[in-house]
Formats: sequence, C-alpha cells, structure tokens
Amino acid sequence: MQTPLISILVPFKNTESYLVECLDSILQQTYTNWELLIVDDGSTDTSYQIVQNYANSDARIHLLRNDGSGIIEALRTGYKQAKGTLVTRMDSDDVMALNKLDQMQQSLVTHGEGHLALGTVRYFSENGIGNGYKRYEMWLNNLTSKGTNFNEIYKECVIPSPCWMVYKTDFDRCGGFTPNTYPEDYDLAFRFYKQGLKCIPSNEILHHWRDYAVRTSRVDAHYAENSFLELKINYFFELSHDKEKTIIIWGAGAKGKKVAQLLIEKNNPFEWVCDNPKKIGKDIYNQTLKSFEYLSTIENYQSIITVANHEAQLEIEQYFQSHKMTAMNDYFFFC
Repeated sequence: MQTPLISILVPFKNTESYLVECLDSILQQTYTNWELLIVDDGSTDTSYQIVQNYANSDARIHLLRNDGSGIIEALRTGYKQAKGTLVTRMDSDDVMALNKLDQMQQSLVTHGEGHLALGTVRYFSENGIGNGYKRYEMWLNNLTSKGTNFNEIYKECVIPSPCWMVYKTDFDRCGGFTPNTYPEDYDLAFRFYKQGLKCIPSNEILHHWRDYAVRTSRVDAHYAENSFLELKINYFFELSHDKEKTIIIWGAGAKGKKVAQLLIEKNNPFEWVCDNPKKIGKDIYNQTLKSFEYLSTIENYQSIITVANHEAQLEIEQYFQSHKMTAMNDYFFFC
C-alpha cells in the first residue's frame, strides 16, 4: 500500500539538551515515510553537531542553515525543500508520541483535503507544570476532542504549533510560512480558519510539549501578550466585524485597556463597559466607562470580552444567551 510522504519542519536554536530526545522520537515513529527538514537558526552550542550526526546516519534527515534569521525564516528555509504530500511542524525541544505521524496521516487520508489533523497534547517539565499551563492544556484538548477549535479562536491559539498536519495543497492555499507576522503559530491558526479548514476531532495524546524557563514562547518579545492582542484585533476586523454594529469592550483591566488603545489607533469608535463600581463613570483614554446596563440603549453591537475571571465570563455568556445573542457572531472572548 502506497503511503504519502510527510514533510516535517523543525527550526532549532541552542536546544542541545533536548535534541536527542526529540530526534529519537521521530526516528522511532511507527510511520516511516517521512522527510525531516531541520533548520539551524544560528546555534552557538553543540546543536548543529548533534543534528549533523543524525543526518549522516539517516538519509531522511536534511540539515539546513537558516537563509535569514528567526523562526519564520527558518521555517521558510526548510519548506522550500519540502517534497511531501503532507506537511507538519515539530519543535526541537518536544517529543512525539510513537504513533503520532501514523495517526495524523490516517486522519487526513480518510477525510481528504480541506481538513486539519490534530492530536491532544500533554505538557511536561522537570520542575512541574504550573496551573496556567494545565488550564490551557485542558481547554485546548477539550476543543480538539470535539474538533471545535475554531469556535474559540479569539481566546488563545487553538492549534498547537507542533501538533497539526495538513495537505501541502491546503497549506499553500493558507499562505504557508509566507507572512512575517508573529506570533507565527497563532497567525497560521487564523489563516487555517480563514480558509475554512475543518478540524478532525482527536482524543489521543500525540504530542508531549516541554516547558522550561527559557523556552522561546516564554522569553521572546514576539510572543508577548500585546502581540497576541494586536493579532486578534487585526483578524477580528478582517474576519468577524460587522460594520453596521457598534463595538463594545467588556472589562477595564490591562487587556481591556490594550484593546481600547488598539481601537483608538485604528480610528475605530467603541463603547466601553465594566462591572467595577470604582471605574464606572471614569474616563480612560477620553472614553467614559459605563455599566453594562447601558447596552440596553444600543440596538446593534458586537462585544469584545477582555474579562479573564471564569465565573464572570459565565455570567457574561448567560447575559448574551438571554438576549438571544451568539458566540463568534455577537460576542467574542479575547481571554
């Protein structure tokens, strides 16, 4: 039986402590028809030599040097050489479940083009996983188990960057690694959504996601919270905003203030509501904060929710439902 070639894209930089475990997990895959395009992004430790040793012993491993600088250009460098029918990405400090490639390619072959294969993920760390990461893992896996990832795309990145697989034709249609937008994984998730790819539900843990103090997503300025909010706002206006409706910001914390700043920069008028009596009636950025009762005076509106408290979010959602308003149409949770 002929099986599709999978192109695995892996950028790396100074991950000598984790590369062996990562590469071994790829070599031990039950599915063997793959090529690894692994790109050095200017390592100054022994990472390049480690990968070179693996490449010398397995012709499926293609070691490249980044044509430019940074993760996006490293991914582009590798993708230029990709010959696979299917495309996936892997991080050099993570570990694949042994059946990951097999499960994901089977899903895609079964469902065909226009689909996105996913797997559930598990964080691991030598120092234990914090509550924030545990909550994110549970939330993400719950979406993936139902294939409803895009229903909450404005909350957080709903597609784990090292645990997706698509047909190369679909990947190209979504723009591949062409955009220079960071965070690049979240931007790609929005482009998958924009092009109408359908998530294939999965309950199986296919990826082990390593957390540690100097992981790129923790220390690189490209992955700071403000970058995420700006990306969300840009896609909100491109994909979801109804120009006939007034924009409402819910919440006046740090995220609410940043969203307000972004809307002001874009010259987009908005109203601002919160439930904090100490803030209601005050002016922030020349905008008066109002109680949510004010909404009864507005006929058509779309709400951006920046309130992080879970109980408060449930109350807000109940409010919308009681007014027969729907998620991803009338209201959008940004956290």
